[in-house]
Amino acid sequence: MKHGENKAERKSFGKPEEVRTFPKGKVELVRIGGALVGRAIFEPGWKWSESVKPLAKTKSCEAPHFQYQLSGTMHVVMDDGTEFDSRAGDVTLLPVGHDAWVVGNEPVVVVDFQGMIDYAKAN
Repeated sequence: MKHGENKAERKSFGKPEEVRTFPKGKVELVRIGGALVGRAIFEPGWKWSESVKPLAKTKSCEAPHFQYQLSGTMHVVMDDGTEFDSRAGDVTLLPVGHDAWVVGNEPVVVVDFQGMIDYAKAN
């Protein structure tokens, strides 16, 4: 066993290790247990294809997400045509190939356990 494995850790989004900002949103990142966890905050009016696509330079979001939603309503449209709204308390799995946007006037806050390694990094 390597030194540091099986060690209890505590991190806080109050002191993120990295913050990536983009129009109408930001992602706060912490590394814990060898993983990167992100808290994304999307303000009303945020839409991936308008706010992040110019950074990603891809047709649709290519980051897979496994996330828990804390607030707001988000509409998701997958490249295969599947659509749904996610709300506070929902757990969502979004494979590569989607667009999403905030519905209404409440910010959407999600904690993502999978897809934040390259999310909103300029290519």
